Amino acid sequence: MRQHDPVVLNKFNGKWNRGNPFEVPLDHLPEANNIDSYAQYGFGVRDGVDIYQNVGVPLTNVKRIYNYPTPTGNTLIVLTYDGATGNVYHAVNPTTLFGPILTLAGMEDIAMVPINGRAYISPFKTYPQGGINFEKGLQNEFLYIYKGDGTAARKAAGPTPAGTITIANGAAGHTDPGTHVFGVVGETDTGYLSAPIALNNFVTLAGNSVDFSTVPVFVGAQWTKRHIVASKAIPTFNGDNNGYQLFFIPGATIPNNVGTVLNSISFYDGDLLLDASHLKDNFQEIAAGACLCVYHNRLCIGGQFIDPHLIRVSESGEPEAINQIDGLLTMPADGNPVSNIAELRDVLFGFKRTKTAGWVDNGDVPTAWPYTSVDEALGTCVHGIATNLDSGSSSADFLFVATYQGLILFNGRYTDPELTWKIDTDWLAMNRNEYRKIQLLNDPIRQSIWYITTDRTIVKGDYSNGLNPKAIKWWPFSFDFFVNTIGLVNIGDFVIGADQIP
Repeated sequence: MRQHDPVVLNKFNGKWNRGNPFEVPLDHLPEANNIDSYAQYGFGVRDGVDIYQNVGVPLTNVKRIYNYPTPTGNTLIVLTYDGATGNVYHAVNPTTLFGPILTLAGMEDIAMVPINGRAYISPFKTYPQGGINFEKGLQNEFLYIYKGDGTAARKAAGPTPAGTITIANGAAGHTDPGTHVFGVVGETDTGYLSAPIALNNFVTLAGNSVDFSTVPVFVGAQWTKRHIVASKAIPTFNGDNNGYQLFFIPGATIPNNVGTVLNSISFYDGDLLLDASHLKDNFQEIAAGACLCVYHNRLCIGGQFIDPHLIRVSESGEPEAINQIDGLLTMPADGNPVSNIAELRDVLFGFKRTKTAGWVDNGDVPTAWPYTSVDEALGTCVHGIATNLDSGSSSADFLFVATYQGLILFNGRYTDPELTWKIDTDWLAMNRNEYRKIQLLNDPIRQSIWYITTDRTIVKGDYSNGLNPKAIKWWPFSFDFFVNTIGLVNIGDFVIGADQIP
């Protein structure tokens, strides 16, 4: 023994659980729980936890947390679920809580994206089929929009009322003479424009303006304006009010949802530039889905209960305007619903459990975007793509993706080997039928990637020594509660949503 060189342990690179347990490298630990990196190669006890909320009745049974950036600060959208009913709250800060802003029976989980200070919320749940769990939009439910002010969330888009519009020659003015078709478009407080309603035809005179009366009033406090739309003069009118292209008449707006009269509107056909015809084919109610994202200023929703292999895509800049005919993308109809959607390097990627596909916006309608099959074996789950810091969005340069093979870096293709290579025994031991419980969170400032396991514990990956399978250090954490969801607030506050239900 005197001739034996001692083994110096001066580096600790996290847990190792791969292959033969007797072949663990000396600088790794075969078992590690509730310890964390300390300095460069040391380790110590993980940080403790405290109650985030400082309110009279803190939320319990928290199932999902989303970062919700608003014009006044970073806040949280929080879902609680008691086994029967889901309630969504807006946690402005530890002392201010709004809600519930949405309550639905059977709402087990939600997808959420923030756009222009508003939160778009889609309820979904797990539907077992043939022994396999599938996540799809809550049946007979819809996409909701929340304005961030504490008022209740409402359905995105909106139904149009029945009604008629009366048209007459007005005071002296000008129009191009001939038959025009007129209609009414409603506008909500979030900028959604309805389909044209109350279509009626009228022969205008060159020396007169046009008067409108009995303009329909829309139902709901969200409707704030109504616009008059018109076709250009029709040389040979066929009697069908529905078959002509419609345009917004400049200045022909009733700035409320009360008045029913708008008089003395003059216009030439050459003034009719802004097309309103595409509004005819938009959904009045958008079915709930299991995943949401934003691509090229368009809202994308996938995993709806009906046609779950489709991804619906809105008009650019109009997240509530989804065309029923050409606002869709199709993944293979293989029985698996779309489980996630994300943008990376100007490409929209769609994911199923074991498939990944991509589309590029070519300036045409979404149905004309070229489809590319990226991977026929690897995909991800509903929360299996890491959000970045407290923005709620993915990284701009790559994605962290939870696949059946492991946690993998995705840069347009899946890199090999997986980041969880050191602990692949742990990863592969997770219940594939419970992958909906996995959630990823990336903290690039502290150079950490976090994921929730299907057993509802947390694993931290410290990549301060390098973002590659050999350099990353894995540290499992466990608590005396069950972890459901995680988030970052104000960059540095790591928030855990949990309950005591196994």
